[in-house]
Amino acid sequence: MIKVLIADNHPIVRLGIKQVLESSSDIEVIADVSTTSELFEALEKVTPDVVMLEMDIPEINGIATLRKLKQEFPNVKSLMYSGQSEDVYALSTIRAGAFGYLSKTADLDYVITAVRKVSEGNMFITNELAQRLAFDEGTQKPRRFFRKLSSREVEVLKLLASGKRNKEVAEGLNLNEKTVSTYKARLMKKLNVDNLVDLLQQAKALELY
Repeated sequence: MIKVLIADNHPIVRLGIKQVLESSSDIEVIADVSTTSELFEALEKVTPDVVMLEMDIPEINGIATLRKLKQEFPNVKSLMYSGQSEDVYALSTIRAGAFGYLSKTADLDYVITAVRKVSEGNMFITNELAQRLAFDEGTQKPRRFFRKLSSREVEVLKLLASGKRNKEVAEGLNLNEKTVSTYKARLMKKLNVDNLVDLLQQAKALELY
């Protein structure tokens, strides 16, 4: 029996996933939680094979929760799922220790398949995502990840990553400072972050510079 813990702050989503999973005779949902503190409290009491973790769970963000999970409960395998595009988060979650990534727009059948695969210690991503990530079949590790950033956005990102301020970026690219601020805001939106530190961390995880 595959034991699953669901971590999502929406009760209706937890119920829906539970019903989908328990329609399969080899899967049992042993707990469901709505916050990261509840998740770690539950893990002191129960030992799931797989934690289904929603990316935007309250308190600590999904990536930080993943790292903590891996550190404190190394035998528990995580399957991340999110309403965010796979392009944005898939690789960074796998790098942080997830065994799989599932978009909430994925077909329901994928949920059961993903939980089974992850419980066996195998990586799960959708075929569409595998093609985009160009996985190396031998090592099951992503080679390189290409985001839909314009060449100018990548240039701005590289300069920001090297520690340059907006004014220096503007001078280096022969732009005005306001235009650089616009590029920066666009980059933050595309990578779903709201500050420069997170922008650079996310960009680094996605190998954007």
